[in-house]
Amino acid sequence: MTTAIRPSGKQGALLIAGILMIATTLRVTFTGAAPLLDTIRHDYGLSTAQTGMLTTLPLLAFAFISPLAAGVARRMGIERSLFVSLLLICAGIGIRSMPSAAMLFTGTAVIGCGIALGNVLLPGLIKRDFPGQVAKLTGAYSLTMGAAAALGSALIVPLAQGDAGWHGALLMLMAFPIVALLLWLPQWRQTPAATVTGAGTLHNRAIWRSALAWQVTLFLGINSLIYYIIIGWLPAILLSQGYSETQAGSMHGLLQLSTAVPGLAVPLILHRLKDQRGIAGLVALMCAVSTAGLWFAPGLAVIWSLVFGFGSGATMILGLTFIGLRASSAHQAAALSGMAQSIGYLLAACGPPLMGKIHDTAGDWRIPLIVCGLAAVVMAVCGMLAGRDREITLR
Repeated sequence: MTTAIRPSGKQGALLIAGILMIATTLRVTFTGAAPLLDTIRHDYGLSTAQTGMLTTLPLLAFAFISPLAAGVARRMGIERSLFVSLLLICAGIGIRSMPSAAMLFTGTAVIGCGIALGNVLLPGLIKRDFPGQVAKLTGAYSLTMGAAAALGSALIVPLAQGDAGWHGALLMLMAFPIVALLLWLPQWRQTPAATVTGAGTLHNRAIWRSALAWQVTLFLGINSLIYYIIIGWLPAILLSQGYSETQAGSMHGLLQLSTAVPGLAVPLILHRLKDQRGIAGLVALMCAVSTAGLWFAPGLAVIWSLVFGFGSGATMILGLTFIGLRASSAHQAAALSGMAQSIGYLLAACGPPLMGKIHDTAGDWRIPLIVCGLAAVVMAVCGMLAGRDREITLR
C-alpha cells in the first residue's frame, strides 16, 4: 500500500480551496435549474411528469454511479477521478444548454454522473489527507454547498430574464466547475495513492456485509428520502393549509437556507463529544417533530421549516462525517460513501412520486407526513448506532 503525504502550507491551502470549490459545483449545477422548471416546461411543451424527470434523472445517476466511484478512484487515483467528475459536469452543462429537449435530458444525466463521482470521493479524500479534521472540513464543504445553492437559486432567474434567456443562464453555471478545474489542476500531477486492486475490491464487496456500514447508510439514506419529499412537496403542503404562493415560496427558500446553518454549528460541537450518538439522535428527531408539526400545527410552519432544515442539514453533515470516522482507510471510506449515497439517492428518487401518489389517493398530506415522521424516528435509531466510537472491520 502507498502512503499519502499529508499536505501542508501552500499545498494544503490549495487543496482545501479546491475541495471547497468542488463542493459548490456538486450542488449549484443540480439545484440551480429548479427555479426555471416552469419556464422550461412551457418552452418545450413538456408534461408535469417529464419535467419531474429533470429532478429525478440526477438522483438516479447518483444511485447507479455512486457504487462505481470507488473502483474508478482505485484505478485513476482520487485526485484525477475528481478532475474527471468536473469535466463531466462541464460537458453536461454545455449539452443541457443546447436548444433541444433531448439535449436537456442528456446533459442533465451527464451532470448527475459527474456529481455522483464527486459526492462519493470527497469524503475519501478528506479521510486520507486530513484524518484529524474530518468533522471540520465536512462541515465547511457542506456549508459551501448550501451557500452556493442559495446563490445560484437567487441569481438564475434574473439571469434568465436577460438577453441570454434561460439557456444562457444555465450555461453561466459552468463558471463554478471551470473555477474548480483551475484550482484542482495542480492535483492532477499528484501520484495516485492507491491500495492494491484486491484490497480495494474487498472493500467494495465486504462493506455491504457490515452492520455498521448499514447503520451509516440508513442514517444518510433515510435523511435523503425525507429531505427530497419535503423539499419537493412543501409548497403544495402549505398551499393546502391556506398559505399563499408567496408565503409558501418564502418558507421553501427559508428551509433550504437553514440546511446550511449546521455547517457552522455542528463541527464546533463534535470535537467536544466522546461519540456522536446523542447529537445524531437529536437532529434526526428534529426532523420527526417538524414533519408532525406541519400537520398538527400548520400555523407554525415557519418554525417547522427552520427546524426541519436545521435537522436535515445536520443529519447530512453527521452522515458524511461518519463515512470518514467509521472507515479505516481512504478506499474503505470511498466504498462506504458509494454504498450510502447509492441507497440514499435511490430512496430519494422514489420518495417524492410515491408520496405524491399517496396524497392523490388519500386526498390530503396526513399520511405522507406521518410516514416521514416515522422514518425520521428510524433514522434516529440508526444514527445512535452509527454514532458509537468504532470503525468498520471487514473479514
